[in-house]
Amino acid sequence: MNLFEDKFRLFFNDLTLHKFADECLSKSLKAFQVNNGNIQKWNEALDGLNTLSKGELGLIEPYLCLKNIGASSNIIESSLKKLLPWRKGPFIFNDLILESEWQGDLKWQRLKNIIAPLKNRRVLDVGAGNGYFTLRMTLEGANKVLGIEPFLLFNYQNAAINALCQENSDSLLLPLRLEEMPSMPVFESVFSMGVLYHQRNHMEHLAMLKEMMAPGSELILETLIVDGKEGYSLIPQGRYANMRNVYCLPSIDTLKSWLKDSGYLNIRVIDISQTTPVEQRKTSWIGDNPASLEDFLDPSDPSLTIEGYPAPTRAIVICNN
Repeated sequence: MNLFEDKFRLFFNDLTLHKFADECLSKSLKAFQVNNGNIQKWNEALDGLNTLSKGELGLIEPYLCLKNIGASSNIIESSLKKLLPWRKGPFIFNDLILESEWQGDLKWQRLKNIIAPLKNRRVLDVGAGNGYFTLRMTLEGANKVLGIEPFLLFNYQNAAINALCQENSDSLLLPLRLEEMPSMPVFESVFSMGVLYHQRNHMEHLAMLKEMMAPGSELILETLIVDGKEGYSLIPQGRYANMRNVYCLPSIDTLKSWLKDSGYLNIRVIDISQTTPVEQRKTSWIGDNPASLEDFLDPSDPSLTIEGYPAPTRAIVICNN
């Protein structure tokens, strides 16, 4: 199954990016050489979608939409349901509404009018999921948008979207972690959204992001935070809001000090918002176990998680290298 190879060559057909192509391609191909019992089902979904005529990518907020696909909504739905759970979105395919767990437009509205315009920029989207935001960045007029996402299911979801979309060589999703990428200081805007708190070494993550940034470029960092003075961080014992691998939630002043110590400049907090079940919600598109945020909060006190920690609050910070 060709998930991305053809599109890869078109995307990297750029004098600035071309010298990194071989390393990125070899590592991406290796990422798919794993034993995963779901891959046959996922390939069957793509096989069905690849036979359909492609639609036009557009935006009807909050939905990314693909119209004029040459198939009934039932046929499209049957294939997309083989790729559950759909975390990021939402989408519309012809008349089929795919309500993802996360209402991604809410996050995008918080930042889109404050960050540096993406038009004609090279953009890196770290932890891109299925590429919902990667495609939003493309619609903002970015020159090239590279998303990286190690979770294979999300790469298959992105391939499914591309299977239904007219040729677009301006965006690409690769199955890689940031630490697997070569140092590529070519991106004018770098996004790390919902990634930092999953890092065992947050300072290393900030340093690796910096290695991807062209001179004078902008970092857009979104992460969980907690109340507290500079120097304070919450280190959960076990899960946090039912999430595994949540290592460190800083106060906003601690986060700013991390960025300053990492050499970032012009550090600005542009939004702090508590996550609500309007933004992260149960839908029929998240599978047989449709638990979501409302199940991960203390039923007697929604200001706390089920583990007794402060409920999720997210900050968006922008800064320059």
